[in-house]
Amino acid sequence: QVQLVESGGGLVQAGGSLRLSCAASGRAFSSLTMGWFRQTPGKEREFVAAISWSGLGITYVDSVKGRFTISRDNAKNTVYLQMKSLKLEDTAEYVCAATSRGIWYSSRSAEYDYWGQGTQVTVSS
Repeated sequence: QVQLVESGGGLVQAGGSLRLSCAASGRAFSSLTMGWFRQTPGKEREFVAAISWSGLGITYVDSVKGRFTISRDNAKNTVYLQMKSLKLEDTAEYVCAATSRGIWYSSRSAEYDYWGQGTQVTVSS
């Protein structure tokens, strides 16, 4: 089992920045592929970014490329999502996910086994 706890969400003005963190426990973090997803009411969960266990494989959804950066610190069992130039449409609950299936990285939520509770990000005009 893996427990994931997100933090760092909040209210920010458009154009601002936030850094989300996701702390993992319960399994060797360095073996996990990690992902960030986001969800708004009435919409399907959307993939945001993923990072391989080594940190060498990274992928983003097109809408956040150049603005968001995913990274990980295996010594701290934590994955981060640095968000810059935030837009109104980035408003969502951001959820951290992990998979132990040995996948390099994935944008498919079905391939993730563990999920956090989420942290709310609200971008205001």
